[in-house]
Amino acid sequence: MYTKKFEIRWSDLDANRHLANSAYINFMSHTRMGFLMEQGFGHRELSKFNLGPIVFYEHIYYFKEIFAGHPIVVSLELKGLSEDGMYFEFIHNIYDYKGRHCSSCEMMGSWIDLEERKLTSLPKELYEKFDHMNKTSDFRILTKEDTRKYGKRPVDLDPAELEKIQ
Repeated sequence: MYTKKFEIRWSDLDANRHLANSAYINFMSHTRMGFLMEQGFGHRELSKFNLGPIVFYEHIYYFKEIFAGHPIVVSLELKGLSEDGMYFEFIHNIYDYKGRHCSSCEMMGSWIDLEERKLTSLPKELYEKFDHMNKTSDFRILTKEDTRKYGKRPVDLDPAELEKIQ
């Protein structure tokens, strides 16, 4: 399991004086990118293949409040990966300074070709690095259908209705 320790800053708090929702997302994103860079997915490598990581969703479950004054630990584990590396799923857990489990997040993402602006598979060189990462006990091979498991689809506004909005 990959972990990263963070101090809680004043700017990480919300009006209730506990960790703001946006701070959870920022700490998990920082952990994820730190992990990927250590695995050989830094700017240089991603630029070489014209790739960028994207997030489909982050589902956060909150168990305990987190306050300023003590550090937190954010973990990351690989929960799923498609056979071509296009789709990936991570689990993040956040623990307080006493080791209490404060929140958990399921995150699913993919890779985008930054020129074509389309989802793409990982090149073999990068896939092999990804496939060798530590995996959760319930790790699974992902398919395109897994990315749609919640059945969410976009519903556009009628342009005529947009004109009425002030």
